[in-house]
Amino acid sequence: MNFKSTITDLHYSGKKNAAYFMLLIPAIFYRIIADIRNYFYDKGIFKSEKVNANVVAVGNLTTGGVGKTPLVAEIAKYYLAKGEPTAVILRGYGAKLSSKNVNVISDGKEIFYPADMAGDEPYWYAENIKGLIVITCSSRVKAAQYVIKNFDVKNIILDDAFQHRKIKRDLNIAVVDSEKRFGNGKVLPQGPLRESLAGLKRADKIVVMSKGSANYQNVIDFAKELNAQVCDAAPAEVYNIKTGIQLADNVSITAMCAIGQPQQFFNFLSPRFNIVNKIIFDDHHLYSKNDIKDTNMPIVTTEKDAVKLKSFGFDNIFALKLRLNINCKELLND
Repeated sequence: MNFKSTITDLHYSGKKNAAYFMLLIPAIFYRIIADIRNYFYDKGIFKSEKVNANVVAVGNLTTGGVGKTPLVAEIAKYYLAKGEPTAVILRGYGAKLSSKNVNVISDGKEIFYPADMAGDEPYWYAENIKGLIVITCSSRVKAAQYVIKNFDVKNIILDDAFQHRKIKRDLNIAVVDSEKRFGNGKVLPQGPLRESLAGLKRADKIVVMSKGSANYQNVIDFAKELNAQVCDAAPAEVYNIKTGIQLADNVSITAMCAIGQPQQFFNFLSPRFNIVNKIIFDDHHLYSKNDIKDTNMPIVTTEKDAVKLKSFGFDNIFALKLRLNINCKELLND
């Protein structure tokens, strides 16, 4: 078990081993800093800046993937279908471009950078959502001002910005995983929380992301506890990223990913395929051709990973498409 797997196991297993107690003091300091920062924003000592657009922030309290990217995509497609100019702004983790700059990944018509330069999530948005303006920058305020000035957008969606409080938002959406929930309830590094659970009170809307739970009633009950809306995420087709041809069920595969919560990806695949090998890289890993070692069977990965693998030209790489069932009109109070 590598270091990342050890930490993930600590955060979500409920174990209280030596590492759990060793990380108590760092977690106390982390929580104090996070609490003070939030207190200063709550009391107006730190100011949030309003921009001239409808701003929707999508984020979560925990580390790792909970389903923010597909939810942001659904919101973007909803606004675009109404004919409203829309941009998504995100930091661009794992990108070669500097996040200190405002980087226009796509103007809604053309993609200006390859996946390794733009980052996997920004490139995926640009490639899969026609008409969406995609911007990366560590300063959401600077990026928002730029996109308003240069593209006259009506809607700005902030990806992974629940803790980024420098910019005011008209709607603050927190996403919670129906299975992993809040882990052991502890803040980093002792647990998976980026801030204490009290931060959930800032959410205007909470979305519980259901990923094929064996007991769906538990998901419904959990959502009721949080006064949340349920979003169902389900695996759809698995397609060849070069040809688009779908992969037949019940074949032997290598499952490979570089995402925050890889086990959920494997859970999506295991009922349909015989997973012979599992390959896990760190989240936002920058792939090289040398990472593709098993070419004797289909390699199935996520769509986020696929954008970084497509340029290598391999014939045996497939991507799993997810479909969400969410009422965006209700979610956005539209």
